[in-house]
Amino acid sequence: MSRTLVVTNDFPPRQGGIQTFVAALLATRPPESLVVLASDHPGAAGHDAALPYEVVRAPTGMLLPTRGAAGTAARLAREHDCETAFFGAAAPLGLLAPGLRRAGVERLVGATHGHETGWVALPGARQAMRRIAGGLDVVTYISSYTRSRLAPALGDRTELVQLSPGVDVDRFTPAADGAPVRERYGLGDAPVVVCVSRLVPRKGQDVLVEGWSQVLARHPRARLLLVGSGPLEPALRRSIAARGLQGSVVLTGGVPPEQLPEHYAAGDVFAMPCRTRRGGLDVEGLGMVFLEAAACGLPVVAGTSGGAPETVVAGVTGQVVDPRSPSAVAGVLADLLDDPARAREMGAAGRAWVEQRWSWSTIAGTFAAVLGG
Repeated sequence: MSRTLVVTNDFPPRQGGIQTFVAALLATRPPESLVVLASDHPGAAGHDAALPYEVVRAPTGMLLPTRGAAGTAARLAREHDCETAFFGAAAPLGLLAPGLRRAGVERLVGATHGHETGWVALPGARQAMRRIAGGLDVVTYISSYTRSRLAPALGDRTELVQLSPGVDVDRFTPAADGAPVRERYGLGDAPVVVCVSRLVPRKGQDVLVEGWSQVLARHPRARLLLVGSGPLEPALRRSIAARGLQGSVVLTGGVPPEQLPEHYAAGDVFAMPCRTRRGGLDVEGLGMVFLEAAACGLPVVAGTSGGAPETVVAGVTGQVVDPRSPSAVAGVLADLLDDPARAREMGAAGRAWVEQRWSWSTIAGTFAAVLGG
């Protein structure tokens, strides 16, 4: 069996979207076909012991394309007779590709996510991305939006193939029970808008808070559940207090991944009005939370940033809103709370669409083809 060396800085138990994506991709492959080189992280030894494939941890919290990393990667490729290599994030570890090819690796694949679209917009980083792409047989992208940003810079250097994240439709399901979360935060049977994401400006939790009084004017019992942690939290708490919203807005802090389905299920509507910032350098590549929420049977309200609109069938599974307008966002949310039957129909349509387009059974076939079988 052909073996694949996976080189990644982004790997559990460190949390994050790329980490989750990489781990889920590897779970679709025969365990005996994999060996992983990853950065170290607290709890890594216990995590790795439970995996069915070998993980080698470099003695660093940030795996970079250094001489030491290159030597370790080449040694692993030779020892395990790896015919393919997969970089969990092409930038910057894809710079190791030429050395791996010299070590006998025949096919090299690098994944891109969202940050690479910023790289290709900056002259120096653009040249680095072109160099990386030139050493790879395939560069994957997660959405049509990210491809539109990458192709002008990289299309003449390598093959571009879509490899989007998938959703575990057995974990994220309408059968998830949100009752314990509602009880924990005193939500009762109130209508709930939920947002699950890191608390950073791009995600738009501040827009939800700014427009929330408008939702309350039409739905006085409504609650806004903000799930996640991040640097925006102090500013959000100040805004909530200044607007007198302490009784209707709940911040949960960070939540373990295994508890996410029940937090989605605590909501009636999912909303994340993400917006592009920093002249296009800070952008939503796709937005897995939209797909997870849809898989749980919630109607989805997404912002216009990057690939986020690709996670919604507008008017069918949810709505895409202008994230620069708190009033517009609030209006869409209030409209969905006005018509629970329509919201449920959208949620059911979203679940069906995720099963068809975004489930891991679909993504697994693409990943196998990208690796060459």
